[in-house]
Amino acid sequence: MRSKTGVVISNKMEKTIVVGVSYSKLHPLYKKAYTEQNKFYAHDPEGKFQIGDAVTIYECRPLSKTKRWTVIPPQK
Repeated sequence: MRSKTGVVISNKMEKTIVVGVSYSKLHPLYKKAYTEQNKFYAHDPEGKFQIGDAVTIYECRPLSKTKRWTVIPPQK
């Protein structure tokens, strides 16, 4: 099961959050490090995550046209 860790960017939808996963790359010619970000739509059934929260998501079956990830509940 693939998982990613990122930050919640948006929670305006019902049962769905947008998670931004940042990573750094190195430019092939100039060797300068820069960051890029991918957005993933994740299933949040309780709707308890707010913007700025760090979350871990894992891949699951397609839940809608764009939603293929689910939030892992925080451990107690």
